[in-house]
Amino acid sequence: MPRPFSPARSEADRAADERRGQALERQLAGEVSGVAITFVDHSGAARVKAVPLTGLARAARSGVGFSPVLDAFTSAGGIDAASPLCVPDGDLRLVPDLDRLAVLRAPEGWAWAPGDRFHQDGAVYAGCQRSFARAQVAAGLNKGISALMAFEVEWMIGRDTEEFHPAVGGTGYGLARFLGAADYAREVIDSLEAAGVRVEQIHPEFGPGQFEVSVSAQDPVSAADTNVLVKLIISAVSARRGMRASFAPAVLANNVGNGGHLHASFWQDGSNLLAGGRGRYGLTERGESIAAGLLESLPALLAIGAPMPASYLRLLPSRWAGAYQVWGKENREAALRFVQGSPSDPAAANVELKCFDLSANPYLLAGAVMAVAMSAAGRHAALPDEVSGDPGVRGHPQADQAVRLPASLGAALKALEANDDLRAAAGDQLISTFAASRRAEIELADGKSEEEIVTQSRWLL
Repeated sequence: MPRPFSPARSEADRAADERRGQALERQLAGEVSGVAITFVDHSGAARVKAVPLTGLARAARSGVGFSPVLDAFTSAGGIDAASPLCVPDGDLRLVPDLDRLAVLRAPEGWAWAPGDRFHQDGAVYAGCQRSFARAQVAAGLNKGISALMAFEVEWMIGRDTEEFHPAVGGTGYGLARFLGAADYAREVIDSLEAAGVRVEQIHPEFGPGQFEVSVSAQDPVSAADTNVLVKLIISAVSARRGMRASFAPAVLANNVGNGGHLHASFWQDGSNLLAGGRGRYGLTERGESIAAGLLESLPALLAIGAPMPASYLRLLPSRWAGAYQVWGKENREAALRFVQGSPSDPAAANVELKCFDLSANPYLLAGAVMAVAMSAAGRHAALPDEVSGDPGVRGHPQADQAVRLPASLGAALKALEANDDLRAAAGDQLISTFAASRRAEIELADGKSEEEIVTQSRWLL
């Protein structure tokens, strides 16, 4: 579990973290040389500061310095001059969460820990996406509601070139592709499990050289941590084998891309609110209200969960990407797919939000989904009629109620900025600086061809 949310670190917190760091220095000596501490910025990129193992206790007490300007970085590596964060002043302290530290098999000799950002006086930085997610989890617990989440990770493995050439052949879901990459897949599984990731399954996906790994559900902050860790390990294993892993929403123009589907369930008094009720498919009244709130807020959430211009090259009808603002039981074309669970395990019921991809900041997305869910929990909202099949097919009987989600980042961003629930939960600083970073990406893509947009974001991590 990640550390609980508090608006500030006390001297007692600092001292306890330092003692924990000292114990880890002794425990990991001879096994680990350094610790990589990461956060994810507004561009969706994992940023890192690494310390030698002998400096872990010091970092745990005082953090390592990081300028606020990092959230003004664009996917191209430059700084957005229009961002309110584009100033040389100020310093933040990135403090590793030692409860989530993982020893890595790949890259060898390293450990990893996610970080939270604080001001030098110990107050939480209002722009820290992980702290936002922790705050939303705490707000839910204050209402007696918790959540379990898991991100699916899809990626394409290519040769070590700037252009994408699949490193393995075979068709999607096919045994030939699995056999061609069996040693690679084994190393991915072994490396993930050695780092404490509970892998549920791995398989070849539909696209060229594409694979998907599913992991066990966790609390929302841990799920976001695991998402960062999974991508890090897959990238390291791929590089060790002379390949590159692309998690981009669009790896090739006019082809399927990589999704980052988010599964979520919501719990109260030990019971899943999406199961065991009197509503459709066992939904409780509160569970249906949460699902309805998520469905209604998908246009706003899309700016966070599909935050790149390339995201909208993936989010197309009839590609199982979730391009329509509809829901349906086990409907993989719907943006909100309801997974009922099995007769032997009805408590496994969850909702899958299919319209998101892996260019998202997982902390910002998990926190935003939690905020929407908690706001909707007390509204007694009802889901509309469900949609089955592909509403994009000509003559579909429910085509009139199948509204397309925003087809561009700009349209999704307008929906986000108009969403009062998300602004109230995240605060003006987090929303405004995130919006500025998205406008910078829109400007970078302006006038570019689809191929140029795809090329620009193909190898982002």
